[in-house]
Amino acid sequence: MSTLVLELRQGDMMVVNGAPIRFRNRTRIELAAKARFLFGKQIMPPEAATTPARRIYFALQTAYIGTDEERAGGLDAARQLISQFQEATTSALAREMLRHALALAEGEDCYQALKLARRVMLHEQDVLGLAAPASARQEAARRPALTEMGAGHAG
Repeated sequence: MSTLVLELRQGDMMVVNGAPIRFRNRTRIELAAKARFLFGKQIMPPEAATTPARRIYFALQTAYIGTDEERAGGLDAARQLISQFQEATTSALAREMLRHALALAEGEDCYQALKLARRVMLHEQDVLGLAAPASARQEAARRPALTEMGAGHAG
C-alpha cells in the first residue's frame, strides 16, 4: 500500500472525504488509504465562485469533497455550468478542457477534473483581464499541455 505525506502549516485547512479539518499547528500527516481530499489554496470558499469558470471549479469541488448528499448535486451543477460555458466561449481549447474535465468527473476522477478547471479559470482571467494572484501566475508557468492532462493524482 502506498502512502502520501503532506506537510501543513498552522491554520491550513484540509477537507478529507467531506470533513473539514483546520490545523492548529504545523504538522506532517500521512494518508495511508485512498481518500478524497483538497487542502490549502486548492479549496475554494463559496463566496469566491464569482465568475463562470470559478463556479465550475466550485461545483466540481463539491462533487469531489462534498458530503455524500452534496456530491451528486455538485456533479449535476458542473454539467449544467460546463454546458453554459461551452456555449458562450469562443475558445476551442477551453471547450475541450471542460469536455475532458466533465468526463473525468463522471469517471470518478474529480481531482484531475479540478486541475483542468483551474486552467480554465486562468484562461478566463486572461480573457476578462482580471488580475491573477501570484500563485496563479506560478501555476500557469508549470501547467502541462492538454495532451499530458491524464496523469495520475494524489487523491
